[in-house]
Amino acid sequence: MEKIEHTTVATNGINMHVASIGTGPAVLFIHGFPELWYSWRNQLLYLSSRGYRAIAPDLRGYGDTDAPPSVTSYTALHLVGDLIGLLDKLGIHQVFLVGHDWGALIAWYFCLFRPDRVKALVNMSVPFPPRNPAVRPLNNFRAVYGDDYYICRFQEPGEIEEEFAQIDTARLMKKFLCLRIPKPLCIPKDTGLSTLPDPSALPSWLSEEDVNYYASKFNQKGFTGPVNYYRCWDLNWELMAPWTGVQIKVPVKYIVGDQDLVYNNKGTKEYIHNGGFKKYVPYLQDVVVMEGVAHFINQEKAEEVGAHIYEFIKKF
Repeated sequence: MEKIEHTTVATNGINMHVASIGTGPAVLFIHGFPELWYSWRNQLLYLSSRGYRAIAPDLRGYGDTDAPPSVTSYTALHLVGDLIGLLDKLGIHQVFLVGHDWGALIAWYFCLFRPDRVKALVNMSVPFPPRNPAVRPLNNFRAVYGDDYYICRFQEPGEIEEEFAQIDTARLMKKFLCLRIPKPLCIPKDTGLSTLPDPSALPSWLSEEDVNYYASKFNQKGFTGPVNYYRCWDLNWELMAPWTGVQIKVPVKYIVGDQDLVYNNKGTKEYIHNGGFKKYVPYLQDVVVMEGVAHFINQEKAEEVGAHIYEFIKKF
């Protein structure tokens, strides 16, 4: 870990903290919520030891990267713009992309906007979501999952941040990272975060040191930037109108745990396995479903995920 280099790069109007290690073809890792570059610590070491330049930034609003105050500064266009600017500053024309959770969504957008910059993509948890021009996403979430669905609960500025502030950040991180409920995540207003169980013990893949690292960074920055990604859901839908129906035209490998709450959302398995996914991602080469694995797959199965990434990207 001490061999990982940490730098700050000016990109797209913000200063971005970047962790990197190794030399060779570049692999850009994009983290999710509520995470950091640190979520890729194991894959950074794994890929760099196999001849790759592994790069993992803290995304806008996270960790040691700037967090603009405006909600509308967190659209897909901003997030991909940050990464394109980062690659330009580093002098990298093409990369292998690796994404998880929100990072997977950003990676899909990246491939829609700038497929010329991507050699291949390994995405985890979140399959490509085709834009439905007839339905606003938040209306759909409310209709399918109700007002207590976490994305709906995240919409009111300041509200969920207040709830997060009621409990110790390290405890909150444990609730999130150790969550193993394979169904839509709901945070009812009346019971709040008490509906998320406290783990009786940390799993083997997560240490107190890991939890404290996350907690220290979220204590510094707060959760407003990260939650603003969710507040741009409908705005992204509006901005993405020109890309309605556009396919992902890069080689793709998709990895998910069978206990992942996203994988168990209504209709998701059918979409992935019955041809819908392949229709929008025609160069989808491999779908890997890991048994007994939950949402934070890149940490829970760090070695296996590293091997999956390596076996796929070495072909190109």
